[in-house]
Amino acid sequence: IHRANLVGMGVVPLQFRPGESAASLGLDGRERYRVALHDRLSPHEEVEVEARGDGRAPVRFRVILRVDTPAEMQVLRHGGVLPAVLRRMIEPTRP
Repeated sequence: IHRANLVGMGVVPLQFRPGESAASLGLDGRERYRVALHDRLSPHEEVEVEARGDGRAPVRFRVILRVDTPAEMQVLRHGGVLPAVLRRMIEPTRP
């Protein structure tokens, strides 16, 4: 799925930093992930991820938020395109 489509669906696209990968971090895809997001995110910001696998010590690493524009950030904050459009439709008009 393309990055912009993920944003449109309300999915946070993340990218490993240069030189890092699932293999280099010892991840196999069965971990549970916690992503440290906050209210003031900006495009291309680095965020911290904690991966916990059964019987293993947690792995902490940073990734790049692949939201490329302020408009995409707004869509993501609303949870995707559909919730963003619905909120605009029901928002009271301002004089």
